[in-house]
Amino acid sequence: MATLQAIKYDDTGKLEILDQLQLPESCTYISIENVEDAWQAIRQMKVRGAPAIAIVGCLSLAVELKKPSVAFQSKGELHTFVKQRMDHLVTSRPTAVNMQLAAEACTKLSTRLTAEDSTDLEAARRAITKHLEATLANDVADNHAIGDHGARDILQKRNKDKLRIMTHCNTGSLATAGYGTALGIVRSLHKSGNVDRVYCTETRPYNQGSRLTAFELVYEKIPSTLICDNMAAAAMKQFGIDAVVVGADRVAANGDTANKIGTYQLAVLAKSHQILFYVAAPFSSIDFDIANGAAIPIEERPHGEMTHTGSVRTAAAGIDCWNPGFDVTPAELITGGIVTERGVFPAHQLVR
Repeated sequence: MATLQAIKYDDTGKLEILDQLQLPESCTYISIENVEDAWQAIRQMKVRGAPAIAIVGCLSLAVELKKPSVAFQSKGELHTFVKQRMDHLVTSRPTAVNMQLAAEACTKLSTRLTAEDSTDLEAARRAITKHLEATLANDVADNHAIGDHGARDILQKRNKDKLRIMTHCNTGSLATAGYGTALGIVRSLHKSGNVDRVYCTETRPYNQGSRLTAFELVYEKIPSTLICDNMAAAAMKQFGIDAVVVGADRVAANGDTANKIGTYQLAVLAKSHQILFYVAAPFSSIDFDIANGAAIPIEERPHGEMTHTGSVRTAAAGIDCWNPGFDVTPAELITGGIVTERGVFPAHQLVR
């Protein structure tokens, strides 16, 4: 069975995304016509997951560059347009580094093309558009590599035919261009017949686990069980979890990792239960310019995500709230390693 497709794009410049706010009730695709549409979709979490954020951001600019109505008088004007659009996209959600790195790469290419006398305006426009479009195919290939590397490593270290895996938030096709990072490892294990059961947390307060990960697991008929976030320790003890596998929105140079809030406590619990703890992420999620996790910016989400279920208030009116979207897991708790498309690295031994 084909995995869910969260991002649809064709070379005519048509971009659609699966509106994840509508899941699991309906699979509704919405059109992204420009960068501002993408910014709003990312900010409102209609699309989420660090890789997917960068891909949708890049493709939204490709859509604009393919519009006949978007005209430039010079390469300098094109460069200014590209840089302004990319800088705007970076502000949509600050914790995930993938969008920032994608913006830097695109701006660097635009700067080089602007300086090249041998490249005319239309050639520069085509080259930038092609660069932006490549993010989609590249991410799928990277995810498959992450899945295979992680599956082999867990099987080797656990030396068991059937594994019980716990995961947090959503790191599958809905968070990437396809296949997934942490859930990509689960998919690779399932494909080889090595999954006994997957335990996914609900991932409060936005419920990406119960709404999205559970949806993907059921869709692909992977044996799975949903647990509340506060059941993790009991589930580890009761069911004999072999490994916890999570994603990452940003990894610092020392291996400290920012991921969805609740990840840190799973790492602490995994260490207490002597369970392997893995982080799965493309190499682009590693920010070598940040020394450690203390320097990673942590986004604070609207308090209504905690106080309301839909439009219904479920918390006492007037209560103050703290709603960080992410927390930081220290490198020493990532006992399995950091799984990238280049292989599995000990968390404290990352190399550019």
